Amino acid sequence: MRKYLSIIMTVVLLTALLAGCSNAPDSGGSGDSDVYKFAVFAPITGNYAEYGKGFEVATQMAADEINAEGGIDGKEIVLEVFDTKGDPKESADISRRVTENDEYLAVIGDFSSSNAMANAPILGEAGIVQLSPTASHTDYAGMNEYMFSIMGRQDGEAPFFSTYLLQKYAGAEDVGVIYINNDWGKSAYDNFMLQTEKDGLNVVSEENYVEGEKDFTSLLTKVRDSNPDTLALIMHANDVALIANQVNQLGWDVNLTALGPGTSMQIIELAGENVERLLLSTPFFITEENEEAWAWSEEFKSRAGFEPTVHPAVAYDTVYLLKAAIENIEGDVTRDAVREELQNLDGFVGLTGPIKFNESGDITRKYLIMEIEDGKFIQKTEFDYVD
Repeated sequence: MRKYLSIIMTVVLLTALLAGCSNAPDSGGSGDSDVYKFAVFAPITGNYAEYGKGFEVATQMAADEINAEGGIDGKEIVLEVFDTKGDPKESADISRRVTENDEYLAVIGDFSSSNAMANAPILGEAGIVQLSPTASHTDYAGMNEYMFSIMGRQDGEAPFFSTYLLQKYAGAEDVGVIYINNDWGKSAYDNFMLQTEKDGLNVVSEENYVEGEKDFTSLLTKVRDSNPDTLALIMHANDVALIANQVNQLGWDVNLTALGPGTSMQIIELAGENVERLLLSTPFFITEENEEAWAWSEEFKSRAGFEPTVHPAVAYDTVYLLKAAIENIEGDVTRDAVREELQNLDGFVGLTGPIKFNESGDITRKYLIMEIEDGKFIQKTEFDYVD
């Protein structure tokens, strides 16, 4: 009996050892299966649901196109979307679950810098890439070698917003600043304020609010008392619309500018005439003159039910970036191999332009100035405006 028990225990121990080896971080990925599986982290519900829906639709568009042309070396791309609800804790909990399943070769997402930064230690320790389309906090990509982003950093856009949008284009003299107090908002605000000091731009009031705030009346009254000619709103689309509506309710005649929302139709849909003449910055805008991009935009609208901003466009590009990285791998397709080829990828041009990662894992972009006129976004400058 003891002999049989000894044999059974030996088999159990060997099985456990082999199972443990199969979960090692550097062996992860779906290179040995029939598909390449990516997890997509996005706020499908909550305040940022428009952006999450854009992620979901745009990434699936890319996957459908690639699969229709034979996939990646004959293997199909499979996307699994996780609703992170715009909540860092929810996103981190999902990250832990994803790291336990070696079918996932990489993570696309999350939308916000706060979520992406909450996930970074978890995914980095597990050795799985988190390729965020939109995280722009200056510290995010450098948190570990598995973190990447393609939106561009706030130490690029925030200075542009101060120097070129507010001063050179709008001629602002006295500026009131309102920003969302989260990781992204604080990073954008800090970089913006550093540039205003260099530029000598007169900031007469600085206020912040927590995510989820709906009534800005008292905050706006306080800012109005400082008598700015221009408001600089550092926040996302739904909050820009809320503030624009409440500025109108107060009967306050002040110029509105925004850093962060891109050309989101949600602003116009929620605020209408109250956002006429709103100025904002964006690294990407689609016009009919660009036939390929316009066709992509029309397909996106037919699937999503709303017009795309830069956010779904960069989400679309992430799938093609991962495809390009995998095609460059010689040998086994592992999570580590994906990270290495993504870091070294050269010559990639996506829907949103050339993408080449720096050592930190993010990129440098240029920006356009947009204005809302007659309920539409109108491009007012070219990328060479800084020259």
